[in-house]
Amino acid sequence: MKKISSFNKMRILPIIALALFTIHYSLFTISCARMGQPDGGWYDDDPPQVVGSTPEDRATHINTKKINIFFDEFIKIENPSEKVIVSPPQLEMPEIKASGKKIVVELKDTLKENTTYTIDFSDAITDNNENNPMGNYTFTFSTGEQIDTFEIGGYVLDASNLEPIKGIAVGLYDDLSDTAFTTKPLMRISRTDSRGHFVVKGVAPGTYRAYALQDMDGDFCFKQMGEMIAFNHETFSPSSKPDTRTDTIWRDSLHIDAFKQVPYTHFLPDDVTLLAFLHPQTDRYLLKTERVEPNKFSLYFSYGDSILPEIHGLNFNADSAFVIETNEKRDTIHYWLRDTTLINQDTLRMDITYNMTDTLGNLVLNTDSALEMLPKVSYEKRMRELNKEIEKWQKQQEKKKKNDQPYDSIYPIKPLEVKYNVPSAATPDSRITIEMPTPLAVCDTSKVHLYSMIDSVWYQTPYEFRQTELRQYELLVDWRLETEYSFEVDSAAFVDIYGTVAKAQKHGIKVKGSDEFSLLMVNVSGLEVADTSIIVQLLDNSDNPVREVRVKKGTARFEYLTPGKYYMRAFVDANGNGIWDTGDYKADRQAEAVYYYPQEIECKEKWDVTKSWNLTEVLRFRQKPSAITKQKPEKEKQLKNRNFERAKQLGIEYLKTKGVKL
Repeated sequence: MKKISSFNKMRILPIIALALFTIHYSLFTISCARMGQPDGGWYDDDPPQVVGSTPEDRATHINTKKINIFFDEFIKIENPSEKVIVSPPQLEMPEIKASGKKIVVELKDTLKENTTYTIDFSDAITDNNENNPMGNYTFTFSTGEQIDTFEIGGYVLDASNLEPIKGIAVGLYDDLSDTAFTTKPLMRISRTDSRGHFVVKGVAPGTYRAYALQDMDGDFCFKQMGEMIAFNHETFSPSSKPDTRTDTIWRDSLHIDAFKQVPYTHFLPDDVTLLAFLHPQTDRYLLKTERVEPNKFSLYFSYGDSILPEIHGLNFNADSAFVIETNEKRDTIHYWLRDTTLINQDTLRMDITYNMTDTLGNLVLNTDSALEMLPKVSYEKRMRELNKEIEKWQKQQEKKKKNDQPYDSIYPIKPLEVKYNVPSAATPDSRITIEMPTPLAVCDTSKVHLYSMIDSVWYQTPYEFRQTELRQYELLVDWRLETEYSFEVDSAAFVDIYGTVAKAQKHGIKVKGSDEFSLLMVNVSGLEVADTSIIVQLLDNSDNPVREVRVKKGTARFEYLTPGKYYMRAFVDANGNGIWDTGDYKADRQAEAVYYYPQEIECKEKWDVTKSWNLTEVLRFRQKPSAITKQKPEKEKQLKNRNFERAKQLGIEYLKTKGVKL
């Protein structure tokens, strides 16, 4: 048998495979079931098809709330409560289930007059045996004379970091008043996919506003302050035009067979962008109390208050009993117990009086009586564990004594475990931070030293030591390039309120030379706001800020950058407080605007990098680089097309039976 050349093999295989596919398919459709066979027969790669429904799809003047949709094979629905969207929204959850070769949808709410209803199944429908996806499918009917066919599309992004938000409800109002969102259910709704993309279907001609709502109570309007929402005052009217798109025809799951131009109706607008934020919880109430450690208890509120709670001890004297620590928002309050007697007391009973929001939204004094604070581990159990540790230590010392090794006769007191954040390789903007495990009674800065080496001699170096929070401290230093430093802390520089003493510490620091850094200059444009109100942040590959500067004279300047790859984000600091702030619907205030530079930035040693950045040039939903986007788009369901591979394999086997050497 003559050997077939590689070139002719490539030409003949597809022809033989196609011929075999045609022959075998004809035979097996007569004699075999559609599902894959143990003998290697043809697979069922066809998606389910709708063969009828009651009422008919796109029917008008419908008054029944039960819909039956019939298919040509057994089917199933994936997560109908999440994936299937009924619009207008249903206050009572509809019943949606697959039964054999049909889907039954039973609406519970009263049907509205002269309204188009859409049941959007998205990609939830597959056949029962092979999981072949049907593709996006929507059933439509109207209680009036006509079907409304317009669609409105767009994206919902997290206002703080432009992350796509998956699964948030998006809806429309034709009532353009600001009160509609808080008093009426959304007219028509959709839900975002993994890309943050949404399409609201069945829209009538008119003028609308769009909103997004992470609906926590199922009423389809904004009533709970802790819900994530998006709103703006932009209005739009739906329209459409004929257009073409490029569809990809897949040979199999990995290979593209062809691209095809397909005509379609292009609905507009299709780029509505909603920036969602977590609305601040302004209703104040006590969330929980806890006493994880025996030396402190904590109160957690839904919202902060300038006036701290009053503690009245019922089985102890609360006067001067605490060192009080609050967070910045003052919604979390820690009470450190000063007296070891109270620490060893398992139950602390108290009355707590604090400001709480009443039913009218006003702050009023409220008292929670006879609250009990119990540690997770009782005093008795803590003593047993301590005695075990002491016994273990004593045995170790006795063993050392018998072996004539150095040993101790007094059980050592544990030192104060201070957390030092000291960079071994510093940059000119580096800081030394110090975190205490407990509040301090003594902070002796005369025992904190910083030395720099100049001409092989160590010299005392000035620094600024400041307290940033109750247990947080930092050193600000005017670092010199190409200089070695020694940060040293003497013993007993820090003593906490329980008399626990910190050990001595010593850390070496080396500041790099200018040749080891990079300079990044960013020329910022595109916004009609004061330069100084824009803050630009450099980000690592986890979307975390590593440096930030305020724009001055149109330029953000990053000096002494460690070489590497960075990303960039900017936000408009509208109130000048230096941090990003969320929005407030009642105050008609949007979250502070955030923008992303759409590309990676590489900085190298000795390089001066200059970038021009028009913040608004790229649409917001296309700005954030995919490399740092955490919400990744899910892979679209595709038909497997396994019969092509099966036909090709059969073609190869056929040639082998004829003695062809491949």
